[in-house]
Amino acid sequence: MTAKRFDAIVIGAGQAGPSLAARLDAAGMSLALIERKFVGGTCINSGCMPTKTMVASAYAAHLARRAADYGVALSGPVGVDYKRIKARKDKVTNDARSNLESWIAGMKGCTLYRGHARFESANTVRVGDDLLTAPKIFLNTGGRAAVPDLPGINDISYLTNSSMMDLDVLPGHLVVVGGSYVSLEFAQMFRRFGSEVTVIEKAPRLASREDEDVSAAIKSIFENEGIAVHVGADDIAFAKQGDDIAVTFSAGKPPAVGSHVLLALGRVPNTDDLGLDKAGVTLDKRGYVVVDDQLRTNVPGIWAMGDCNGKGAFTHTSFNDYEIVAANLLDNDPRKVSDRIEAYALYIDPPLGRCGITEAAVRKSGRRALVGQRPMTRVGRAVEKGETQGFMKILADADSGEILGCSVLGPGGDEAIHCVLDLMYAKAPISTLARATHIHPNVAELLPTIAQELKPLV
Repeated sequence: MTAKRFDAIVIGAGQAGPSLAARLDAAGMSLALIERKFVGGTCINSGCMPTKTMVASAYAAHLARRAADYGVALSGPVGVDYKRIKARKDKVTNDARSNLESWIAGMKGCTLYRGHARFESANTVRVGDDLLTAPKIFLNTGGRAAVPDLPGINDISYLTNSSMMDLDVLPGHLVVVGGSYVSLEFAQMFRRFGSEVTVIEKAPRLASREDEDVSAAIKSIFENEGIAVHVGADDIAFAKQGDDIAVTFSAGKPPAVGSHVLLALGRVPNTDDLGLDKAGVTLDKRGYVVVDDQLRTNVPGIWAMGDCNGKGAFTHTSFNDYEIVAANLLDNDPRKVSDRIEAYALYIDPPLGRCGITEAAVRKSGRRALVGQRPMTRVGRAVEKGETQGFMKILADADSGEILGCSVLGPGGDEAIHCVLDLMYAKAPISTLARATHIHPNVAELLPTIAQELKPLV
């Protein structure tokens, strides 16, 4: 079979893939974009867009139940119509996917192939009956939910973040195994929809990559909403119990018996079925594609972007990967991954916005540092909104004034964090934030105040 020749092949139509395809197309290149399932990847189909749409519904239900706190009278108890919630979520996803498909169709030099791509050599890829070749190949294959081999796991029906999107009934009791970002968003969401919810986490605290004060605040938020939280769980196992599922953990504690079980125990890269060995591409011990600071693999002409390279697990880091590749390849702009400042959000309510390094990491570094903190109970905007759970914390280098990191757990935390993140990219010292005049009333207006009140980290 004669291979079809292109200037470039992009494998995966998640966040980075179509954006890079558009740049290559605009540069006059011919290219093949390969997608085995839905264009848009995790973000559009089972991640950011559908889950945050559901988070919005959950927030509306929660606020309605608190109507009396704001002097608003409702005529009856607040309930949810889960089928309508799902339909709204599906529309958001389907509209976004349709718009993306139309964008791709408008790229004159781009051919979209539907199917599973497998390498046959370093520059040749097979998709079904089609053999494609190009001197430049870009991996953008993403990741999927990890399913550890826990006792009894094969005897039950369980949900992952993806299959949760297809669920069309409201669980009576959702048992969430895992206590990190995905699990926490689903746990609070379904509690607000009306499900009983139990969270089981093997680590000693929730969101264990965060500082202990952040983890403790999240646990308090959850328990205030009636979510049962079990941390430090070990010996997790599953068994059918009639129509339900029993999740055992930690000797001496009764099992959590739920109607549904969600496994949220991390992610694995989609690299195990691409034939990368035939291309000679190196993977690390966890299966991630090994790349350099400009996202090049060990094989000339092959790059890796997004979740499959282990350099980030977010839509925004995937998009930045595309920007780095395009800048180096097309713009003679030597951008690199190490220029990126870690930043992300946890979309519980109130949300957590994070950038830079944690207090624990600062302490471990041994550098002299300053810290400032303010609870949301002392933030006027939070008090006015009746949403005073959480706090803000800023860390800075005591000698240089460099901003090291920030956590904003509170109303608008996912937005307010950018006040600090942008200053970090500008390499502005903490004194710049301290002298800023922010709009009143606003959650972010207290960031300069905190910057003025920093004390030595001891």
